[in-house]
Amino acid sequence: MGRRSPALMTVLLVGIALLYLPILALIVYSFNASPLVNIWGGFSTQWYGKLLEDRALLQAALLSLEVAAASSTGALLLGTLAAIALVRFTRFPGRLLLTGMVNAPLVMPEIITGITQLLLFISMFQLIGWPHRGLVTLVIAHVAFCTAYVTVTVQARLSLADRSLEEAAMDLGATPQRAFWEITLPLLAPALVSSWLLSFTLSIDDLVISSFVSGPGASTLPMVIYSKVKLGVSPDVNALATLIIAVLGVCVIGAGYLMRRAERRRTQEMQLAREAG
Repeated sequence: MGRRSPALMTVLLVGIALLYLPILALIVYSFNASPLVNIWGGFSTQWYGKLLEDRALLQAALLSLEVAAASSTGALLLGTLAAIALVRFTRFPGRLLLTGMVNAPLVMPEIITGITQLLLFISMFQLIGWPHRGLVTLVIAHVAFCTAYVTVTVQARLSLADRSLEEAAMDLGATPQRAFWEITLPLLAPALVSSWLLSFTLSIDDLVISSFVSGPGASTLPMVIYSKVKLGVSPDVNALATLIIAVLGVCVIGAGYLMRRAERRRTQEMQLAREAG
């Protein structure tokens, strides 16, 4: 095993370099004074200032944040309910269908998903006059594929949860709803937070499906960035990407800290309960 350690460390370092060196280069060149992204012209923060002047980019960023917040929240609710149904109820009509619907978006190519949802929205609009392509269709489409990721994540966590704690609470007089709310839901908190963050990131990042289901004047941030970089990367895009990386990094670190603190507190409470018993 010791002979393989240098080789494994080399592979690990190469993998980390391939993942993070491009991100580091992007951050460095976002402070480039030159408009040519491949030529260093000195340190400058001018591109961050020009972001505030790009109205189309700011509108796209605001739309992407609205879609991501709404779709990740909706996906969290639907995915959690689906996970509870799949874990807590082993037999019910349509279980196989629900399992297939949950797993299908995970393996379905995005271009197929985008085309089918576009056809669905067009058919619905012709029949009932709703929905208009824009914010609503973007949220519905993003909820559809984010729900699968939430369900899988919460399902894995819920299957490992100790149900005897919930049963003990009901033996002490708690209703099933209160036992779930006060016992099971805190145990699921790390999975719920990570699922919401994952859905938020997937929604912010999506380009293919959004390109199909968005309407005129409803361009998301990835769509605007893609239209800008088709003829070459511009420095203001580097600055925008750096800001996104910074915000997401802070969110992930903050969520990780809160989850670790909650997990530590829960472990201490369980130890105190065992000692008292």
